[in-house]
Amino acid sequence: MTVTALDATRVLDRVEQLADLLVDTVAGGASVGFLAPLARADAVAWWQGRARAVAAGESAVWAAYDGERVVGTVSLVFPDKPNSRHRAELVKLMVHRDARGRGLGRRLLDTAEGAAAALGMTLLHLDTESGSPAERLYRGAGWTRAGTIPDYAADPSGVLRPTTLYYKHLSAG
Repeated sequence: MTVTALDATRVLDRVEQLADLLVDTVAGGASVGFLAPLARADAVAWWQGRARAVAAGESAVWAAYDGERVVGTVSLVFPDKPNSRHRAELVKLMVHRDARGRGLGRRLLDTAEGAAAALGMTLLHLDTESGSPAERLYRGAGWTRAGTIPDYAADPSGVLRPTTLYYKHLSAG
């Protein structure tokens, strides 16, 4: 498997596969901001918006490929305020259900962390559903739990769940 940075054109070139990944992730119960069932057209539109964010320099996206097929992704969202240029938010770390268990989530996480450090960022933050498998990944990668907010976001079935906030200090450059 390979992990590659996607510019806006490449996001659009792979929008169908990225949409399939998002639909699979939501169908699998992951709380990534969408309710199930997620319409494929809505997933395509969401990724088209991500392409615009990448083109504007507001976000960076990486995709994991198994051959020619996109099986995972992770993104960074960059702040727009001068006082927060040292940090970014890690978002939408997704691995297709049939590609899990092979260390791909950790590889995507390491890729985003390395890219952020290379950009001079010294702090990353994220939120994830409390008690989710993602929490094990983040703790195992050295992320620090900052706290939990009850009833923060609905899971794909619409049930409000707590969300845990994490952060990680990076060595810049």
